Amino acid sequence: MLIKGEYHIPVLLKETIDLLRVKKGKKYIDATLGGGGHSKEVVKREGRLLAIDCDPEAVKAGTLRLQTACPAPSCLGGGKIPPPKVVWGNFSDISEIAQKEGFSKVDGILFDLGVSSHQLETKERGFSFNQGGPLDMRMDPRLSITAKDLVNGLNEGELYELFFKLGQEKYSRRFAHAICRARRIKKIETTDELAKIILDNAPPRGRFDGTHPATRIFQALRIAVNDELNNLKKTLPKAVELLNKEGRLIVLSFHSLEDGIVKRFFLEEQKRGVLEIVTEKPIIPEVNEIEKNPRARSAKLRVAEKK
Repeated sequence: MLIKGEYHIPVLLKETIDLLRVKKGKKYIDATLGGGGHSKEVVKREGRLLAIDCDPEAVKAGTLRLQTACPAPSCLGGGKIPPPKVVWGNFSDISEIAQKEGFSKVDGILFDLGVSSHQLETKERGFSFNQGGPLDMRMDPRLSITAKDLVNGLNEGELYELFFKLGQEKYSRRFAHAICRARRIKKIETTDELAKIILDNAPPRGRFDGTHPATRIFQALRIAVNDELNNLKKTLPKAVELLNKEGRLIVLSFHSLEDGIVKRFFLEEQKRGVLEIVTEKPIIPEVNEIEKNPRARSAKLRVAEKK
């Protein structure tokens, strides 16, 4: 099911596309298609595009959006530039997908690691504590483990470790204990059930703390279900291998664990003489963008170029 209107508002769109330096006829990979906002700009500039996403709904939405972006007649097969290719898959398989689709060497690769607005707002997906849906959180429905499995299956120590390491939640032990106590009475099935348990057991918040107490818990569960950090660690070296000389690797992250992985990887590859860091400090959204799209507030954009 696709929602009406905007599937997802891309963050730092102009900055991202400008830094990607799209050139007509050159090849680019959008490893996280989402609603197709970034991909659309690549296609409009007549770059040859391979777009990947592990969410089949994102593949459908992004494909439709790209059809409206194609500068005729190139995307109709009548010009020199082939139409964009869209693949349902995980970016951890980027090497195999790129090889199969004829993108073994490219001039730019983009990763937008944020959860889409559509995913958050579709209650059946179970990503948001504001929606009363099933505890799912799988970006790819082919995955076997859901958030419900983790919440009801891990012991208290394992839940604590998950919340502390992946959510950086300082009250991890308190919340792990509360979950285990609650599930002895009834299995925790939905997002609003879990959110209420967290809210009921959260200590009083400071007057300037506007975040929901369940924010970091839901983040930790989502990261674990989709194995996001391990996939990112595995994929970055593969992405570098696919780049031509002076090709650019662009990563847009939304929490410190992702950003830390990207920052360390760029520094290590720069020391090895493989990459040159373009953004000495990460680019962050300006106030007016955050006002229009509050989900942009935690975004950090890092760019490196292959030597």
